[in-house]
This record gives sequence, structure tokens and C-alpha cells, in this order.
Amino acid sequence: MSPFSPCFPHHPPIYDIQKSYRENLETGPVFPNHPPARPLPAKSQWISFLGQKIISPFGVAAGPLLNAQWVSLAASLGFDVLVYKTIRSHAHLSSPFPNVLYVDLPKRFDTIPQVVTTTSLPPKCMEDLSIAYSFGTPSSSPAYLLEDISRALACIQEGQLLIVSIMGTEREGCSLLQDFVDTAVLARDAGAKVIECNFTKNMLYASPEQVLEIGLALVKAVHPIPLIMKVRAFSFPKQMRDVCIAAAKAGIRAISGINGLPMNIKNQQGRPAFGDRMRGEVCGGSMRTVALHFVDEVHTLINKEKLDLELIGVGGITKPEHFFDFLERGARVAMTARGWMWDPYLALRAQMNKIFC
Repeated sequence: MSPFSPCFPHHPPIYDIQKSYRENLETGPVFPNHPPARPLPAKSQWISFLGQKIISPFGVAAGPLLNAQWVSLAASLGFDVLVYKTIRSHAHLSSPFPNVLYVDLPKRFDTIPQVVTTTSLPPKCMEDLSIAYSFGTPSSSPAYLLEDISRALACIQEGQLLIVSIMGTEREGCSLLQDFVDTAVLARDAGAKVIECNFTKNMLYASPEQVLEIGLALVKAVHPIPLIMKVRAFSFPKQMRDVCIAAAKAGIRAISGINGLPMNIKNQQGRPAFGDRMRGEVCGGSMRTVALHFVDEVHTLINKEKLDLELIGVGGITKPEHFFDFLERGARVAMTARGWMWDPYLALRAQMNKIFC
């Protein structure tokens, strides 16, 4: 098999879905091969993104890059925009195993289903890959993160960018806003050059007022580090417009969407698929049409309103050509998440197929 041939279905995913999150964090990724040499465009062809020069617009979204080991592998396999898994200001355990399950979904859907059923068999081809996941946004301790993010930064080369994803948690003695700021400062102190703020929890992204308030506080706390706002699909056009305007007004520099689609996940017996947890997130090929529609709509809005925002497209990239579907619709960077877990050569094969400028 050629070193750039798809791993799927010949090899298991590099995240072992038969093991816990902790086991994957400590022993993964499962990749026995030696990364092949990659084609590199001339520096004159590198791309500007959030004030940085990057080799390519291909990235891995928050989630699969659990620590420096995972970042190092992705960087060696041609992913040039790498999002370190979402961190908190404090240690937080993962939801119990199982955390990743295959789901039975059509190749595309225009109306998001409310309930999906798991299946024990993987799909026959990458384009049909769809999974449900339930992790609970685990996070290591601040001491671990300070050391590990520094190690991750040391793994990347010139022309690659490591972004650190953060989230805030409202807890006793600490407001949501303050915890967001504390976590952003933790990411800054670890060396982050760009920070992604995960506003998807409790639909925070859907409130222009909260986006503006928290965005202003975060921009002030970590200036001049650029901030990205991570969102889900918007419910209606006015919400999208008001939120994007609020983000730009706050000084946020980019929008990243979309995150996984929340759904009720049941097994074939009709019971909650994740133990006692019915709710999960669905991602993979079936959500690509929803994600592409998001990019179309937000790109049009940014141009119409003349907003100083860059756009990151995420969702359903499972084949090399899918990166270009997002870029052609206006995304500055296109990212895969679960796609690279099943086929880690996605970016290398995309780069073999096309020269970008």
C-alpha cells in the first residue's frame, strides 16, 4: 500500500474506541508507521492566517489532539493548524467508557434528526463514517497542561500553528466569565499563540450579549493573542448576524464552526447508548452538508457586514477533496476531527492533489 493510501478500512482508528479516554491520553495515538516525507510549497505560497504564516490551510479541530503526543503525530502528517484539545481551569474527569460509537445515519440530511441509533459495524467507506461521542470535556490539571502544551509547541515546525481551545465553567466561588478568563490566562501562560474559546456549552454562542461580554473580557485578558469563537449551527439568520457582529465588536478575530451535532443516542434495544447518558454529539460525513451550509451563510454575512473576522470550516471532512469544498466556500482554514482519527493521511493526500496559494 502506498504511504499516502487511505488507512481506512485496512487499519483501526488511531484513537482506540475500545479503550477509555484516559488510556488513549496516556498510550495513544495508535500509529505504528513512520510518517512519510511531505511535499512543501515554497514559502512564497504560504498562507496568512490570524497574523501567522502557515504552510497549508489543513487542520485538526479541537477534540482528537489529546496532548503533545497527538499534536506531534498530526504535525508530522501534514496538518498545519492544530487545535489542542479543549482545556479547563481545573482538572475534570472524562465521562465513563464507552465514549465513541458508530451510528447509523444517511450520507446527508437537511433536517437534523433528534434521535439516532448506534451500530456495531463501521461503514464500508470513509465518506459514510459517522460516529457519536460523549466525553464530557475532560481536562488535565493546570500543572500538567503548562508542561504539555509547552511540549506540544516544541513539536511543531515553522509554518505550523498550535491553537489552544478553552472553555469556562460556572462553579462555586467562580463565575462563568471569571473562569473563562482564568482558563485563557492559563493557555497564554502555557505559550499559546492563538486561543479558541469554546462557546458551545449551554448554547453560550447563541446569545449576542454573552458573546460580547465574555469576548471583551477575554480579549482584554490575553491581548494581543488572537481569539477564535467556536460555535454550533445557528438557529436562524438574525441570531447568526447578531452573534457575529457581537464577536467582531468584542475583538474576536475568527469564527470556527460547526461543532458536533447534539442528539439523543440510543442503542439497538432503544436504551441510552452511553450507559446512563442519552445525549451525545454526532460528527462525521453525514454532517458535512450542514457544515458547508454554515460556511456559506457565515462567509456571506462577513462580507455583507464587512466584519473583521476570519472563518474556519469544520464538519464532515473524511476525504482529501472535502477540505477544498470548505475552502471554495470561503473558509480560510478547513479542519477535520474524527476524519483524521480514521485516516491520518488526509492532509498529506490533499497536499499531493493540489497546490494552494
